[in-house]
Amino acid sequence: MENFLDEKFTAVKAKHSSSEALQKWRDLGGVVKNPKRRFRFTANLSKRYEAAAMRRTYQEKLRVAVLVSKAAFQFIQGVQLSDYTVPEEVKAAGFQICADELGSIVEGHDLKKLKFHDGVTGLADKLSTSTTNGLTTDNDALNRRQEIYGINKFTEAEPRSFWVFVWEALQDMTLMILGVCAFVSLIVGIATEGWPKGAHDGLGIVASILLVVFVTATSDYRQSLQFRDLDKEKKKISIQVTRSGYRQKMSIYDLLPGDIIHLAIGDQVPADGLFVSGFSVLIDESSLTGESEPVMVNAENPFLLSGTKVQDGSCKMMVTTVGMRTQWGKLMATLSEGGDDETPLQVKLNGVATIIGKIGLFFAVLTFAVLIQKMFGRKLREGTHWSWSGDDALEMLEYFAIAVTIVVVAVPEGLPLAVTLSLAFAMKKMMNDKALVRHLAACETMGSATSICSDKTGTLTTNHMTVVKSCVCMNIKEVSKAEKASTLFSDIPDSTVKLLLQSIFNNTGGEVVVNKQGKLEILGTPTETALLEFGLSLGGDFQAERNASILVKVEPFNSTKKRMGVVLELTDGHLRAHCKGASEIILAACDKVINSNGEVVPLDEASIKNLNATINQFASEALRTLCLAYMELEKGFVADNPIPVSGYTCIGIVGIKDPVRPGVKESVALCRSAGVTVRMVTGDNINTAKAIARECGILTDDGIAIEGPDFREKSMEELLELIPKIQVMARSSPLDKHTLVKHLRTTFDEVVAVTGDGTNDAPALHEADIGLAMGIAGTEVAKESADVIILDDNFSTIVTVAKWGRSVYINIQKFVQFQLTVNVVALIVNFSSACLTGSAPLTAVQLLWVNMIMDTLGALALATEPPNDDLMKRLPVGRRGNFISNVMWRNILGQSLYQLIVIWFLQAKWKEMFIPEDVDSDLILNTLIFNSFVFCQVFNEINSRDMERIDVLKGILDNYVFVCVLACTVFFQIIIIEYLGTFANTSPLTLSQWFLSVFIGFLGMPIAAVLKMIPVENK
Repeated sequence: MENFLDEKFTAVKAKHSSSEALQKWRDLGGVVKNPKRRFRFTANLSKRYEAAAMRRTYQEKLRVAVLVSKAAFQFIQGVQLSDYTVPEEVKAAGFQICADELGSIVEGHDLKKLKFHDGVTGLADKLSTSTTNGLTTDNDALNRRQEIYGINKFTEAEPRSFWVFVWEALQDMTLMILGVCAFVSLIVGIATEGWPKGAHDGLGIVASILLVVFVTATSDYRQSLQFRDLDKEKKKISIQVTRSGYRQKMSIYDLLPGDIIHLAIGDQVPADGLFVSGFSVLIDESSLTGESEPVMVNAENPFLLSGTKVQDGSCKMMVTTVGMRTQWGKLMATLSEGGDDETPLQVKLNGVATIIGKIGLFFAVLTFAVLIQKMFGRKLREGTHWSWSGDDALEMLEYFAIAVTIVVVAVPEGLPLAVTLSLAFAMKKMMNDKALVRHLAACETMGSATSICSDKTGTLTTNHMTVVKSCVCMNIKEVSKAEKASTLFSDIPDSTVKLLLQSIFNNTGGEVVVNKQGKLEILGTPTETALLEFGLSLGGDFQAERNASILVKVEPFNSTKKRMGVVLELTDGHLRAHCKGASEIILAACDKVINSNGEVVPLDEASIKNLNATINQFASEALRTLCLAYMELEKGFVADNPIPVSGYTCIGIVGIKDPVRPGVKESVALCRSAGVTVRMVTGDNINTAKAIARECGILTDDGIAIEGPDFREKSMEELLELIPKIQVMARSSPLDKHTLVKHLRTTFDEVVAVTGDGTNDAPALHEADIGLAMGIAGTEVAKESADVIILDDNFSTIVTVAKWGRSVYINIQKFVQFQLTVNVVALIVNFSSACLTGSAPLTAVQLLWVNMIMDTLGALALATEPPNDDLMKRLPVGRRGNFISNVMWRNILGQSLYQLIVIWFLQAKWKEMFIPEDVDSDLILNTLIFNSFVFCQVFNEINSRDMERIDVLKGILDNYVFVCVLACTVFFQIIIIEYLGTFANTSPLTLSQWFLSVFIGFLGMPIAAVLKMIPVENK
């Protein structure tokens, strides 16, 4: 079976499956009772094709608009006033431009119209906003704006009600056939035996169908609610906005035209808008236009489109068009209906369901043929083959119903849906554990992970940074406390202090603002925040320093260059460049240094040696080191020129403390015991990385720490030997990370999880089997490329995700083991009985009840088991592990054999040995077989809680769902046997018969314990 599944159902991967692969397995899924239910949690391929066509159309429109705007640019001076008239309702609301006109300017890249409306400033006036202070926070004004221009949300499909799920559950082909059988049975029964006796069989089937439908619909509806909650969490995206002069974080869904938003590297543009101010802004428009070449956005080309991504630079943008008025909104509305890709496990279990369904269909037809043949044989012997009564018709109908019900039981429709149920349950619980799963497949893939490549900053460390040491004017000082910082201030010459503060406050991606409470608030990354705090503790004034010079050019920090630079125009008119970044890189760009007297002196060998020793000393204390430098520029420098990369004067080096997170060492040790290798991949200094890695338990005595530049230069043969030993990669570029991940996945066949937070991590996150983005420090681009978002940026949460992943995988294996056992026994019992005795011991109503026990209720009980610590004591499944393992086959075949022997014994010997002749012995015997069969499944469900351990009762009371399912099964079984005999074809049993049924079921537990002692090779 495993080989057949591998051959036919493994084209679908955990990530980036083609539409052809997704369509192929659907075509292979032959025997499907209820397509609406089976394919509910799979991708809607037709909607995806629709979205792709929409994207192509828009790409063409945008290309034309850009070409026209370029051609029109030279004629702009001759723009004539257009005929635009402001609609009355817009005027009444206090605005001078309507939503359609705004949309046409940005979407059409219409420079003529923009010029006509007096550019960005003119549009800001017409929108009653300020490019400096943003919108006012007056609620009435915001409501009026919303009425005129709309909200920043795209149209979503209405949530489906419970009754829709009931209707879909009724679409089951076999249930519909049984419904027809029940209707015919009612008509014939009432006609021959009268009311109510003749209606019992038909009403019994109808009641069973309704019970199955409502239990199924309830389970599916609960799943849909869980997915809806998760979707809401996925959409929680915030952005920096200025309103009423105060900068604040706000949900992108609250944005309105006229809002002033702040964009930085890695942000996704949340609405259509216009560039107000900024530096070096490169926009990736490939999501809309398909063009891979980034677009430079500036005052000459100010158009920013919703859904595009900031690849470099930072800027202020004025929102002009929101929601469904943007092309991105329309595209997202269509894409949202496309659904998530199905997971490899869903596809595999669809394959299992297809195989067993075909076997079941064959046996159902065979059973029906055998039963009809036996009936004809009997009538021939009796000589009544020419006379047919209503009872004969009812008997044939019962045989047909049994055959159909065998298909109901044999086609394990619940298998692929159990995956969804387990994933939905795990995703909801992981959300509580601070992990947001964006793609269903990530849950199950994480359980197979063999390697985790983790960032250092913010994942292994707390990301709460402070400057604790500095080396300014060649003097090392501890500056962790305010009073020490002020002491440092007194030791440093005034000229150097001015340079240092100028560098800190101007060469930064952060900002010091006054919040609504009138207090200073620092905005920016943890590194920027630490430096700005250091500057403030030295007595610096952020705004005064920013106002003292003019920013001419900014080159923002990125992980490839590992540096940031600015060019300032000072009050006397001359230009000065400041840069900061990785200490070794910036120091290598310096040829001068400021000495202890505040004088600029050439950087000689002794000074370089001294400064490198300082960097290594800081790094060995697990401090993050940054070097700050400056240079005076010639008069001829213009903003289009790149900032020089050499000839700088070193101002100083700072050591930033970022403590290791509590619990990381224990989590790394847990990973190691679980067979998962943890590697640290960081852009930091190698000594800092090694110190932190040792503290976390990542770097061991036999492990290797390597720098990115060295790694890049290794040959393929060297890499094959080196990669398995690498535990730390420092000073790595995003390309190094991508290369490492690719080799681990392809060359070493590992299942790799990768963490990332920056825009440049997107390729590695995309390449990895599981991309883990940081929820706090991560950019929107990184989050969009990721499969799971770690909401608290904590490594321990990654280990929790791995634990849940393993739990999902094993829970589904447990459920498959349980369901295949029921399938095998139910099929063989009814078929063999039909062949040997001419009747089936399990009736249609009874089989429907068994189907519900093994399908919906079984999935609820076994697929929602929470993870235990033992999961992390076993080795990962890896990429090539068989899903239906040898251990599972041992348990399935052993339990099936036991149950078949017991039922055969009851059928063959029990009636003549123990049942008195003066009662309806056949009815009592069939009731006893049915009752014993159900209790075998109840105890087998308990056995299935662990496929290898004998102690299956451990922690059973912790899973209230499991206990409730078992209690409900037993309770309803008693009701069916004792009180619903006329409908379910059962007879009340004596106390000793009840005891026997329960004992037969219970005997399965010691049998299972013995089976688990039989060693098998578990591949």
